Amino acid sequence: MTDEGPPEAGDGPEADGAADGGEPTAAGDGAADGGEPTAAGDGAADGGEPTAAGDGAAGAARDDEGPAGPPGGEAVGARGGEAVDWRREFAEEARTERPDLARLCLLIGAVADPAVTRRDLDEAEIELDRLAGLVPYATRITGDWTGELAALLGRHEGFEGVPADYQRLESSLLHEVLRRRRGLPILLSVVWMEVARRAGAPVYGLGLPGHFVVGFGDPADLNLADPFAGGRPMTGTDAELLVAGATGEALDRSMLRPAEPGAIVLRVLNNIRAWAAPRPERSDVALWAVELSLLLPSHPARLRYERAELLVQRGQFLTGAAEMEAYAQVMDAVDPESATTIRRRAQAARARLN
Repeated sequence: MTDEGPPEAGDGPEADGAADGGEPTAAGDGAADGGEPTAAGDGAADGGEPTAAGDGAAGAARDDEGPAGPPGGEAVGARGGEAVDWRREFAEEARTERPDLARLCLLIGAVADPAVTRRDLDEAEIELDRLAGLVPYATRITGDWTGELAALLGRHEGFEGVPADYQRLESSLLHEVLRRRRGLPILLSVVWMEVARRAGAPVYGLGLPGHFVVGFGDPADLNLADPFAGGRPMTGTDAELLVAGATGEALDRSMLRPAEPGAIVLRVLNNIRAWAAPRPERSDVALWAVELSLLLPSHPARLRYERAELLVQRGQFLTGAAEMEAYAQVMDAVDPESATTIRRRAQAARARLN
């Protein structure tokens, strides 16, 4: 097994936010993998319709595979007895001019785990600040960010990944990654990026197919490091081999564009959806991951249909059918045949009530 992990982990080509199955997506201000447009706007789905992210998932008790979603889909936490709407905070942060990557990732963890409190999120931010304070100040002069961060985060602090991390939901939750020092490549990269940014490094994330890494300085220089491997330096040739191993194709220059916070968060949520997909008993996780994705300003339009399917799977037949029909109206203009199929599925969902 390579360090990219098993295909179901989702930290691969689809995990950059591409629409499933290559279906057209609604035009917006962002593009999914392959340059396809994605839905965009003020948290609404195509055509200004609300994404209806509030139906939520029924909760389940924590088990060995990770935290369950909160009951009824209400993403709230305790704050001295006061309810906290984590989803609202997530949506507001995602729509800011410069979204805070660490905050968005921590809010995903708050939605995922009902036990998370405001204090937990604050402590996670404090830990990132503490780690940044340990980066030698001279690194700003020497520019050896890869070497110093590998020494600090990889060797001294023990941040790295192992194949078994792909089987744990906690590997996609930033507060858990900070606690366990283990995670998926993209979450370990988030740790590196946030520590480096606080320390003054010119850092960026690079969402290669099958593996997420970090880079420093001018992206054209390909000064890369692999946090999953403890900060192993990567060359352009290493990146080419990684892409070839994951896709069987040559490295395309478009793959070397630094990832924006919204795209990184969408990929994190895609990984969570991929984790939940082969676990039907954790459809609650799949549902809140889809709903958070729909709150991002730019997202694949097909997520609306995925949400509808999950609602039907969880017994919310009428709501799921209504959302299928709404999505079919979107598809009428681009793929009438698929729209007809979706309407049949909506009719079948309603029939399950009889």
